[in-house]
Amino acid sequence: MLQYNFIAPRQIVFGWGRRTEAGALGRNLGNRAFLFSGLPDRLAETVIPQIADALHAERIDMIEAGAIDHEPEAADVDEATASLVEAGAGPGDFLLAVGGGAAIDLAKATSAMAANTESPTVVDYLEGVGRGLKLQNDPLPVMAIPTTAGTGAEATYNAVISHYDPPWKKSLRDARLMPQIALVDPELCVTVPPAVTAASGMDAITQLIESYVSRKAQPIPQALCMQGLRLGVPAIAEAVADGSSRSARERMSHAALLSCMA
Repeated sequence: MLQYNFIAPRQIVFGWGRRTEAGALGRNLGNRAFLFSGLPDRLAETVIPQIADALHAERIDMIEAGAIDHEPEAADVDEATASLVEAGAGPGDFLLAVGGGAAIDLAKATSAMAANTESPTVVDYLEGVGRGLKLQNDPLPVMAIPTTAGTGAEATYNAVISHYDPPWKKSLRDARLMPQIALVDPELCVTVPPAVTAASGMDAITQLIESYVSRKAQPIPQALCMQGLRLGVPAIAEAVADGSSRSARERMSHAALLSCMA
């Protein structure tokens, strides 16, 4: 018997240079955008102003909510949540994540916690730890703009959260955590160093293989896997050797997007 569910972002916007469309896309999400950035300083200095200008052109206020350069920890989520609550975040607001999986997962988790106040800590909502609480209210909308081609956090409905005392890594998982908009601009990956390009690219390729061979594999994900592997396997070496290759960056970004949906 064939039976499955398939969940994906409400809207996927893919293309070279399309980060400048963030304002027009955000217009349907809210009037205030809380920015979560995972960019190195040299990239943030150019990319964030471009996105801010696009938002301001649509009369959307951008509020810098936090920057992160490591896997999000429970304390990071709780601190970001407190900041959003203090700012009165609610209907009419959305979260904008620009960066790798860390920034996007932090935004997704915070979007949920800002709308669910049964507990002051995300730990109580994670799988396998805490109190096992479920999200009662819809998370705030999220627009995800990835700057690496690998984790695919822009099109998954979980956020991976770490803790070090005691050590664990757990997920906050709910179908409503799926970003409303995945804005994938492969040009943002041009400055990613070769080692990171290789590691993140292999993350995507591994996810494509795992999803295809899984005993729980389903038709739509398997079809995405085949397309992703056709794109990613030949492109990864080229992207590592020549980070400025538009063709290689486009294929790897598309492969990563397909891997997370798969």
